[in-house]
Formats: sequence, structure tokens, C-alpha cells
Amino acid sequence: MITVLNHPLITHKLTQMRRTETGTKSFRQYLDEVAGLMAYEITRDIKLDPVTIQTPVQQCDTFELNKEIVLVPILRAGLGMVDGILSLIPTAKVGHIGVYRDEETLQPHEYFAKFPDNLDISEVLVLDPMLATGGSADAAIEMVKKRGAKSIKLVCLVAAPEGVALIREKHPDVDIFLAAMDEKLNDKGYIVPGLGDAGDRIFGTK
Repeated sequence: MITVLNHPLITHKLTQMRRTETGTKSFRQYLDEVAGLMAYEITRDIKLDPVTIQTPVQQCDTFELNKEIVLVPILRAGLGMVDGILSLIPTAKVGHIGVYRDEETLQPHEYFAKFPDNLDISEVLVLDPMLATGGSADAAIEMVKKRGAKSIKLVCLVAAPEGVALIREKHPDVDIFLAAMDEKLNDKGYIVPGLGDAGDRIFGTK
């Protein structure tokens, strides 16, 4: 399933992020806000368990989440989405995964991985602002699957059709959530119109 979150607030904030003149501080703030807004839709179908609790007035039959949520940002740009989601789901655990591409073979390789226990019974959200060719996301999803993850969602701000197609082909069991679907990749592999290099804009590097 692919879900593009056409919410006016998300669209407005993403527009500000796309602007060349938006500086690092504002870019980070907008990213936090967009990630938090996206979290509402991302978690819409998470299952609940019935529980009986005691309120200050009486017993109450209600519901609570039946599994842990684990955020897995792809280093380094994925880190920019973590705080916005944690502001809404402060009990979520956070894993980290680093992937680099071999310049000769073009194959992705894991250079760092650290995860909470029980990925197999958790809702795993793989985070990366940009879904361009899809190579890094594909590799990250494979890596969390090898560690037992079964319920996985890929959460990105901006995607190119080429990257979406790759993830759909390789991981039909993974739901994809986007703030926007852009036009294409250019000859340098950048998303068009995109928003530039998300990692550089988050961390103020070039």
C-alpha cells in the first residue's frame, strides 16, 4: 500500500522546506512538524488490546496499543524525522541503521546497526526523508527483516516513482507513507523537484 498524505498542513510545511532560502534551523523545525503530523496517519491501523483500568471515578473498559513501536532512521538524514515522531509517541524505541553504496559494485552495505530487542513483535517504522532510487531503503528493510521484523512501514517525505517502484517490487509487504510523490529522478539521481540533499540541509553540511 502506498499512502500520500495530502493534508494542507503537511503540504504547506513541505513547501517551506523545498524553498532554497529556507535555512538549517527552519528546515529542521519544519521536518519535526511534518514527521509529527505524518505519525497520526502512519499509526492509524495499529491494533489495540482491550484493558480495564481504574480512573479517579470508577473502572473503565478501554484500549491500549498491543505492540511496541520501533523507529529505525537510516543514517544520517533519517535522524531528522525521529524527534517529530517521538513528540507524539514518546514510548517508541529507536534503532539505527547505516548504509553505504560501494562505488564500484554500486551494492549497498551495512556499516552500522543497533536495534532494540523484539523487532519480531514490534511495529517497525523505517525513516528516510528522501526515497530516490530506493537502494538504501531496500537495503535497510532487508536488514530489519533479517533481524526478525515482520510488520514494517517505510516513512518518507518526498519520493520519486522509481524508488517507490523498487520498494513495491522487492517488498510488497511493506506499506509506504509519503508527504509527496514527486515527478522523477534527474540524471544525477536527485528527486525532481525535490528539496535538495536532506542530510546536508538538516545538519548544515555540503
